[in-house]
Amino acid sequence: MSLPTMASPTLSPDSSSQEALSAPTCSPTSDSENLSPDELELLAKLEEQNRLLEADSKSMRSMNGSRRNSGSSLVSSSSASSNLSHLEEDTWILWGRIANEWEEWRRRKEKLLKELIRKGIPHHFRAIVWQLLCSATDMPVKNQYSELLKMSSPCEKLIRRDIARTYPEHEFFKGQDSLGQEVLFNVMKAYSLVDREVGYCQGSAFIVGLLLMQMPEEEAFCVFVRLMQEYRLRELFKPSMAELGLCIYQFEYMLQEQLPDLNTHFRSQSFHTSMYASSWFLTLFLTTFPLPVATRVFDIFMYEGLEIVFRVGLALLQVNQTELMQLDMEGMSQYFQRVIPHQFDSCPDKLVLKAYQVKYNPKKMKRLEKEYAAMKSKEMEEQIEIKRRVGAPVPTGISSELATQQ
Repeated sequence: MSLPTMASPTLSPDSSSQEALSAPTCSPTSDSENLSPDELELLAKLEEQNRLLEADSKSMRSMNGSRRNSGSSLVSSSSASSNLSHLEEDTWILWGRIANEWEEWRRRKEKLLKELIRKGIPHHFRAIVWQLLCSATDMPVKNQYSELLKMSSPCEKLIRRDIARTYPEHEFFKGQDSLGQEVLFNVMKAYSLVDREVGYCQGSAFIVGLLLMQMPEEEAFCVFVRLMQEYRLRELFKPSMAELGLCIYQFEYMLQEQLPDLNTHFRSQSFHTSMYASSWFLTLFLTTFPLPVATRVFDIFMYEGLEIVFRVGLALLQVNQTELMQLDMEGMSQYFQRVIPHQFDSCPDKLVLKAYQVKYNPKKMKRLEKEYAAMKSKEMEEQIEIKRRVGAPVPTGISSELATQQ
């Protein structure tokens, strides 16, 4: 499956970006209503830090863009930076405590932890927090990694071909002999050997590439294994891509229910959901948004799973409904590639806020999952019956898959 052209990444693998320490200027969820006064005060501090980051960033851009700044501008910028440093220090202390007292936070401070993750995990804590979130520390498979690299994989040529297309503008991955490309190849090859049914699937390298920007290759390998096992990604990347079909089916239901006019317009233009949403699910928006925005979505995915993909996807359609209704299929394709990716560059927090204004019903999604399974089972039964009638062989795997479902 070919993926749409990605926005150029802007986050370096070892730099602390502005987004890494940012917090929304408005609370992204209603969960904050259940927090204690001390916890609300902490969130307020993070929101103030975000405001100062934005002010400091604008001031610095102004200074860099013109040499006619007055002395007062420099003082203002210095003051903002000074205030920011105190808040940054508070953030470091807070996330250091979270990492050191992880089990306590997961058990007793889950609502506050969820709020903090939605506000963005600081860049320098992502490696450890992501590993803790998916329980990827001390995995036995880590000890196999060096041995796997000595083996050969049938997917090697395919992996080599795609690596050059993964974050092509990113300094870490530039050049055929770059360290980034080498470690990305290693992790993808190792996974193709431990999971031969999936092997390698286009799109998964973007997820691994993001992990490698945060942590060493052995740790990235363990996190990726866990994501594939526990976050529905393995089902998405299986050769049949049956899980992707389910996600598209569920997303279409949400679209029809919440944006019926836009859904009708898409249908009238034969603009199928898979044309724009497949990459959202397969790469978790890493080929849609610039990295500072996509990484914020990934933070939430690590804690809350694929629900955030549905939420962000529908939020994007809600924000752009009026414009999309005026366009034909070609115009919409261009709009999805050129306009939508950069709408939240300056404020990822607004995207998070809008995502949590989307209606999402887990029970309804479960019901749709059963509906979809029944529908696919019926389709396979009909296909088998047709093959029997014409005396043709039943496609490999259909009989066994049908038996499994029944």
